[in-house]
Amino acid sequence: MTAPTVSFEFFPPQSLEASFRLWDTVQVLAPLQPRFVSVTYGAGGTTRDLTREAVATLHKSSGLPVAAHLTCVNATRAETLAIAQDFAAAGVTDIVALRGDPPKGSNGFVPHPDGFASSIDLIEGLREAGDFNIRVGAYPDTHPEAADATADVSYLKRKFDAGASEALTQFFFEADTFFRFRDACEKAGIDKPVTPGILPIENWKGAARFAQRCGTHIPAWVVDAFEKAERDGREDLLATAICAELCSDLIDGGVDTLHFYTLNRPELTRDVCHALGVTPKLTLKNVA
Repeated sequence: MTAPTVSFEFFPPQSLEASFRLWDTVQVLAPLQPRFVSVTYGAGGTTRDLTREAVATLHKSSGLPVAAHLTCVNATRAETLAIAQDFAAAGVTDIVALRGDPPKGSNGFVPHPDGFASSIDLIEGLREAGDFNIRVGAYPDTHPEAADATADVSYLKRKFDAGASEALTQFFFEADTFFRFRDACEKAGIDKPVTPGILPIENWKGAARFAQRCGTHIPAWVVDAFEKAERDGREDLLATAICAELCSDLIDGGVDTLHFYTLNRPELTRDVCHALGVTPKLTLKNVA
């Protein structure tokens, strides 16, 4: 099995302790030489300034290629594009363009009167505003707001047509879920990369709640396995095994690039990467 290329997603810290955890996470995963790392944008744009600061700091101090998440929520077009230009001024021109989750407690996404109405609208605005490399989200399981799976694929094609270069999928539990989606994308004429998103499960109950919110199907065997593992205190072993097997199945099916959602807790991601043959790259310097 050929080791895949990997990338990692982080979220911006909201406390001093969280800042140290983020930096520790970067230190653990940077030796795996990811092709890029991304920094998320909180629901409702709540971490806008924190994201901007984390992106600039990571770009300056880590030596890693950094991609910044950017959403349409609670901001005018001018404000959103100004943030993109701030990223560019800091040396970051890779953007993950998303519509974004509505603020907690709201009844769904409502565009700002002077803002971008959708992720497609945002992609077009970024394409016109500067030389950005734009990645987007994709949903192997049907998005909760989509009419059906076909509508998800059609919308993804519109994102690519608008200027996106790559899609990063929502996480899923079985390789066949991704393969079906990949086949549907190819049938729809999508010829740009669709990279599977992988979630090493640090907290089963939290992952299950998140899966329900974003429409990710949870197979019964996964539920049963984690219930038994929790009783035996083997959650981490199970999570590593399930995640490594999922990635191995994807690689056997022709996938060569994976994107990991780290939740700023690097150990499981590191262990899975090591199991896949993604190991630290060491260079010797100043050797006589």
